[in-house]
Amino acid sequence: MRKCEICGKSYKYSIARKKVRSKYNPVNRKKTKANLQWYRLPSGKRVRACVRCIKTLKKQAAEATKK
Repeated sequence: MRKCEICGKSYKYSIARKKVRSKYNPVNRKKTKANLQWYRLPSGKRVRACVRCIKTLKKQAAEATKK
């Protein structure tokens, strides 16, 4: 299963709601997947990480080099 190895984010279901005769009818369960990319950690290990984790790691690295 596709899953972020840092935060554990994988996928979630979103349900489209269609209006039929003044009532909502839940139709089309759609699986929305996390945006996973290959990323090399500072330790040298390659992992699949979501974009939010990659952005956070880059910010932390930038702050560490500033100090």
